[in-house]
Amino acid sequence: MSTTSQNGSPTDAKAPGLGILGQYVKDFSFENPNAPQSLMTQPEQPPAVDVQINVNAKPMSETDYEVELKVEVKAEDKKAGRKLFLLEVAYAGVFRITNVPKEAVQPLVLIECPRLLFPFVRRIVADAISEGGFPPIMLQPVDFAALYRARAESATTTKS
Repeated sequence: MSTTSQNGSPTDAKAPGLGILGQYVKDFSFENPNAPQSLMTQPEQPPAVDVQINVNAKPMSETDYEVELKVEVKAEDKKAGRKLFLLEVAYAGVFRITNVPKEAVQPLVLIECPRLLFPFVRRIVADAISEGGFPPIMLQPVDFAALYRARAESATTTKS
């Protein structure tokens, strides 16, 4: 059986599919605790920046999954001993996965879906930090496959 895609070309109804139903900011926080003083003095050395990225996913139906990309960015002036800013964002998307073997769904949800969300959250992070009065931080590309493998290894060692 053949169907038609959005652009009018024929598609195979049994072909694997990954679609984005929606994406959104789920939670957002930016703290600038020492403003305006932190904005008026330049630190003697570049601030220490710590970036944490986590991926969570939960099924919403047989084919739909909510995937959440959580990013936390902290910057601190170590020499002055003060926090410059803290940014936390949870950016999510709802994805529809069709005709994919069950064993391939989890890697698809935890690797490919966050890869699709990442450019949007990267822009939100850069814009928010810039609007907070600091030079924007452009997050480096993330190897979501390596994160997935590390998470799988961690789960295996925890079970043993």
